[in-house]
Amino acid sequence: MVMPRRRRLVAGAGCVPLLVASLVPAPAASFSFATPSCRRGWAALAPGRHHGGRRRAATSASMVGAADASGLLYQEQEKLIVRRGELEEGMVTNAAPLEAPSIKVRGVGGGGGFGKAAGGGGAKKASSKAEGKARAKILKKEGVVRVDNVLTPDTADAVRDYLYDLRRKSEREVAEGTIQPIQQFADVLLKHNRCDLTVPLGDEVVTRALEEALCKSPVGSTISAVFGDDAILHEFSCLMSDPGSQRQVIHPDTPYIDGKGPVLYTCFVALQDVTLDMGPTTWLPRTHNEKAHSAFQDATATEGGGTSPKDELIKTTPAVLGTLSKGSCTIFDSRTLHCGTANRSEDGRALFYFSFKNPEVGYTGNPASIRPELANAKVSLGSLMEDLESFGSGKGSPLIDRLGSMMR
Repeated sequence: MVMPRRRRLVAGAGCVPLLVASLVPAPAASFSFATPSCRRGWAALAPGRHHGGRRRAATSASMVGAADASGLLYQEQEKLIVRRGELEEGMVTNAAPLEAPSIKVRGVGGGGGFGKAAGGGGAKKASSKAEGKARAKILKKEGVVRVDNVLTPDTADAVRDYLYDLRRKSEREVAEGTIQPIQQFADVLLKHNRCDLTVPLGDEVVTRALEEALCKSPVGSTISAVFGDDAILHEFSCLMSDPGSQRQVIHPDTPYIDGKGPVLYTCFVALQDVTLDMGPTTWLPRTHNEKAHSAFQDATATEGGGTSPKDELIKTTPAVLGTLSKGSCTIFDSRTLHCGTANRSEDGRALFYFSFKNPEVGYTGNPASIRPELANAKVSLGSLMEDLESFGSGKGSPLIDRLGSMMR
């Protein structure tokens, strides 16, 4: 299975024959997609749009045909992915909650996070940097690490309210034809009861949340310990899983490439307590390596109809669950195998998230979940943290203000 990166399969009508062929159901043990894997699902571009700059359909008739084909393809994709997700759910039987590691750094509590460092500004920075290095060591080994108390409960509540208000406003504007969906929502498969809402910069509630996450918790120092301060903000969005959303298939966000290091580190911040029935993210730790990816790409059943290497990997790798408390987060390597699970509760699950890209990496393979104005600015981790520290000291945030003025 070829997997050139992550989350979405971007496909126009011209891709339909290939995709239909690649999604023909196979026996359960050897079920496979021959097309790109994806973090939060696969998605198709709007009818008539083609990835890679290919021309739009020349006539309205062909565009109608493309729309019909794209709609049918999407339905078939969803059926196959839901079926595979249900199958994988039965394979993952050795899962446990992901716990925050105990980090022994002077002036820092066990779970790290908001308000844990003691002493003056210099002492706080030093302890945060030391804790970031310690967590980065775990992240590089395990592929995922938890950090508690990244946001205060009040900030998490405020961000959640803000984002759900933004979602309702955006959905209303889409329904009225004022904006196109892609202007405010990233593409995501299994769209029923699930959305990926891109977040603008500029509003104080968002700035405050970023300050707490990147500057007052060890999240920023953890990412900087691996990528340095030149890491580029690559995604800035919120995943919302409503009651009834389906389980995703297990996938990496980017492939393992021999001789190359990590591509992205993503931070998922829980805006409410995430319980088991709300569909927490499942990770397979220590699968961000060549051996795991090689097995994951081999969905061929063994002789006599035995288990494929892919399914054997899923069955035997101990999994961890993102049953996070409000304001806590996970940071994970984009190559680590994971999936969102089904929300069988009566409550929505919102994960505010951001990704930072290795500055040595160019195009990661698929469009990112981020407003284009923010993506084009190529904001570095160092410059963003400097601006947030200025904001926290009451001196304003000129960079964020400038970026915010460019956004709708």
